[in-house]
Amino acid sequence: MLSNLAARDVETLIHPYTNLATHRETGPLVLERGEGVFVFDTDGRPYIEGMAGLWCTALGYSNGELVEAARAQMARLPFTHLFSGRSHDPGIELAETLKELMPVPTSKIFFTSSGSEANDTQVKLAWYFNNALGRPEKKKIIARQRGYHGVTVASASMTGLAGNHADWDLPLPGFLHTACPHHYRYAEAGETEEAFSQRLADELEAMILREGPETVAAFIAEPVMGAGGAITPPAGYFAAIQAVLARYDVRFIADEVICGFGRCGTWFGGQALGMRPDTISFAKALTSGYVPLGGVSVDEPLYEAMLDQSRKLGSFGHGTTYSGHPVACAVALKTIEIFRREGIVAGVAAKAPHFQARLAKLAEHPIVGEARGIGLIGGLEIVADKASRRQYDPKAGVAARCVAFAQGEGLIVRFLAGDRVAVCPPLVIAPDEIDALFDRLTRALDRTRDWIAAQGLEAMPAAQS
Repeated sequence: MLSNLAARDVETLIHPYTNLATHRETGPLVLERGEGVFVFDTDGRPYIEGMAGLWCTALGYSNGELVEAARAQMARLPFTHLFSGRSHDPGIELAETLKELMPVPTSKIFFTSSGSEANDTQVKLAWYFNNALGRPEKKKIIARQRGYHGVTVASASMTGLAGNHADWDLPLPGFLHTACPHHYRYAEAGETEEAFSQRLADELEAMILREGPETVAAFIAEPVMGAGGAITPPAGYFAAIQAVLARYDVRFIADEVICGFGRCGTWFGGQALGMRPDTISFAKALTSGYVPLGGVSVDEPLYEAMLDQSRKLGSFGHGTTYSGHPVACAVALKTIEIFRREGIVAGVAAKAPHFQARLAKLAEHPIVGEARGIGLIGGLEIVADKASRRQYDPKAGVAARCVAFAQGEGLIVRFLAGDRVAVCPPLVIAPDEIDALFDRLTRALDRTRDWIAAQGLEAMPAAQS
């Protein structure tokens, strides 16, 4: 029997990324407050928020400085926009601050309200840029299988997950997907990480040549694949890929929506992984998830093209009502101030070895095939047979069951495609809380192992793995 609040939820809300039919029977987990790395349900039960909400609550819950920054800005100027040359102090100061932080040459900042909007804007800017340069045929966008870039029509077209395409009539024409850089799952027998990386770069080059370099505008990649499985790239991957992009004048878009602002022990994930993009999409941890805000960095060649287009067309015809919302910008400024004052990024780098050691230890569990990550992000893959890496039938929902067991242990983590489980706690997590997180996750894996045995589940045949 669902509680009154849960029953009201079922009758009123559509939940993203949820089996809506199952939800009618199980109802929601209703959370009512948070403190530090913990959230509490309506019964007062605490959970370690092992996903930082959705990869975003970097400074944890109920940070009084962020709350006060929002309150003060709402009292002073709760809203204005950036259309038609209007501006405001928080937006100007935040753009200046972000230009200083960006690891790539940056001329300007364009604000959005989310990562999806940021990546959607990247597509439009790539098209706009090539039109300005008199290259109207150079429009195709290459993303990667299992990459995740959002859910707008354009960003979902870049996303390389079947669930974001099935019955949505996506991807749109002109969006291509090259191979996923997951060495554990897709490398050939005996293939080193470096050799695998070079093979994927060669496959990307073959795709560009097949399509025609004059038709390919941009390549987009996350430093660490998030919703596609919390997948860390193999050694040498971005160096090999970037050599191909440079050869054919293909712009490189870094999707830093998840990895940006400290997650990998550097301000941006690409700094830890050797990425040299032309432009960066950002969101999530910029405000610690407290207020929606995202954006893109604009390099000087792109800005010059935008100026030329404004002279020709009379206006830059793109933007949304809440782009650069003053309350969001004020919270973002306070977030960055806290990051700098408290040494959050250095703290992640210091805590990462302990976090990664606990994560790697899970690879010894009888149902875990791989456990790997960087900084304070990690992913593990549940397998039926460790030697062959064969998996369970996806319909069995093994990873989903593990996540449910984790919730029962007082831990929130997320299951992803391919029976993978992601871990991405707030950056302020303490060493003893890291241990508590992995202790609870280990117990959840034990319960999953026992459930598998009770259900009599077996590996899929080798041809289907």
